[in-house]
Amino acid sequence: MNDYVEIAFRLLVALGFGGLVGLERSYHGRPAGFRTHTLVCLGSALLMLVTVYESQWFASRGMERVSVDPTRMAQGIMTGIGFLGAGVIMKEGINVRGLTTSASIWVTAAIGILVGIGFYFPAGLATALVLGVLSAFRWLENLVIPSQQYAHFLVKFRRESAMSETELRKLVDGLSFSIANLNYRLVDDGKHFEYRMILRTPDPDNVRRLAEVLVSRPAVLEFRISPTGD
Repeated sequence: MNDYVEIAFRLLVALGFGGLVGLERSYHGRPAGFRTHTLVCLGSALLMLVTVYESQWFASRGMERVSVDPTRMAQGIMTGIGFLGAGVIMKEGINVRGLTTSASIWVTAAIGILVGIGFYFPAGLATALVLGVLSAFRWLENLVIPSQQYAHFLVKFRRESAMSETELRKLVDGLSFSIANLNYRLVDDGKHFEYRMILRTPDPDNVRRLAEVLVSRPAVLEFRISPTGD
């Protein structure tokens, strides 16, 4: 019966540690959030219990000597989690999103493995460190490291009143943007003219300023500014 209590305790600890990491991801609007990280950590712990409590489900016969290597289970878990982590990585133009969430899924699986084998101290310490990296390091990064804000930008005009490329570049340059991957095309059977590009700026507030300028211009029929993130 004591083994069953210990098994239940380990699964509950894995549930709590995974949930803590997932809450941070959900708070920042990431698609792999609270439930995903909780399930990853719980599943990792559950699979490690298969090897730790081998005697509960596998009985050797006679003088047979059977040994189970828990490290092989851990290797299999981490390999499988790699596929799940790859699923949250998305490439948008020149930017890649989801790398931080993918890494958090991977480390959550490692925490689950530690809980599954009863190694509580490093599991708890790792959970605290992961939360610190995801939260405190974000603040430190914004404070110390100069960063660039990227955004996908689309603007549409009537064909006969479209803003020239020179005018558009002057507009965005005046708001401290630089342009990458500029494309233009005719849409709606040639009735409208579109510019598509990726904008880069050191100040995220410039995105709002650009939107205010575009709203005030009658020639602009439609625009979309989509900031990217990690």
